[in-house]
Formats: sequence, structure tokens, C-alpha cells
Amino acid sequence: MDLRFFEIYRRSEYLLMLLEGVLFSISLTVAAAVLGFLFALALSGVRFAHVPYVRHMATAYVEFIRNTPLIVQLFFVAFGLPLLLGYQWPFWAHALLALILNFSAYFSEILRAGYGTVQSGQSEAAAALGLSRVLIFFKIILPQAVAKMYPSLSSQFIFLFLTTGVISEIGVNDLTQAGKFIDSRTFRTFEVYFTLTAIYILISLGFKTILSLAQRRLFRWQVAR
Repeated sequence: MDLRFFEIYRRSEYLLMLLEGVLFSISLTVAAAVLGFLFALALSGVRFAHVPYVRHMATAYVEFIRNTPLIVQLFFVAFGLPLLLGYQWPFWAHALLALILNFSAYFSEILRAGYGTVQSGQSEAAAALGLSRVLIFFKIILPQAVAKMYPSLSSQFIFLFLTTGVISEIGVNDLTQAGKFIDSRTFRTFEVYFTLTAIYILISLGFKTILSLAQRRLFRWQVAR
């Protein structure tokens, strides 16, 4: 096999595109994860508190997202919603919204499972001391649930980062889109996608390391146990 990786790195234009794609994919994933996690807190909170009607709507939303492919959600957000609601955003904004919706559903289900791992006696003891249900949730239940489910949240974050390549299907200039452009110019498909695979692996390992260090720092009491 005639491998010619130099076709990729001999031109600064291609290297710059890959670098910009890496930075964009990372920043978009982190932004979607943060906003998606906040939305997930609201979704899991209303389901845990058994808020009438809203709980059923949140459940239906989570099940819809978890049982449809990300690319279908992406196309619906990018092309369906603008037609229904009469607005138009840049494609990167559509991609961000689709990722937020996707992250929130999976994070919500993980958090909801984590709430069930907290012993009910702790909530009862806090209630006996006069704490409100809101304080009990945010001060006692939520921290323990996040700590216990942190490995699952981290794994889901990395998995969803690896699936962000689908946003290139709507023309967003992420890492995968950069690879497609380079491939269309060099016709070195194997070399280009081998390089993309290596970059995605390195970024995933970097995320894993950072998240592991964050766990040790944020949840020292949990790690010690």
C-alpha cells in the first residue's frame, strides 16, 4: 500500500483546518455538555419530585430523544424547526441546540438513576431537622447522586463527543468536516481518516484524564470511601 501522509501535513492550509476543527469540536462539545447538564437537572428534578403533568412531559421528552438517532434530531433542529417556527440560525447554532437536547436527555436519565442510590433515611433525617424539600434535594441528594454517577456521566460525555462528527452533515466546520475537505482535495482517504481517528482518540483520552482529575478534586469524600 502506498501511504502518503505527507499529502496532509505538507500544506499549512490543511493543518490549520484540522486545528480549527479540533478547537471547534471541543468547544462545541463542552458548551453543549454544560448547558445540557443544566437542562438535565431541571428534567430529572421534576421527574424526581413527581411534579404533576410536567413530570409526564419530561418523561416523554427523554424517551423521544433516547429512542431517536442523533442525526435525525440534528436534521429536525436544523431544517424542521426553522420551517415550523420561522427562524434561521447559523448551522453551528443548530448543531449546538441539537447536542444540548441530546446531552440533556441522557444526562437526565443518569441523574435520575443516581437519585435512587441515595438512602431515603438521609432525606428523612434532614426533613426532621426542618430543611425544605428544595434544600434537601440540592444539599443532600444531588451532590451524592452526581458523585456516584460521575463515571457514567463522564463516559456519556466522551461518547457523545465521538458522535459529534455527524454535525458535518449539515455543513458545520468541525473536525470531521475538515477531514472531508482534505480528502476531497488529496484523494488520500485512508490517510485522512486514519489521521482523524488518531486525533479523536487523543482528544478522548485527554477528556478522560481531565475528567478523572476533576473527580478526585471535586469528590474527594467519595473517592476516599
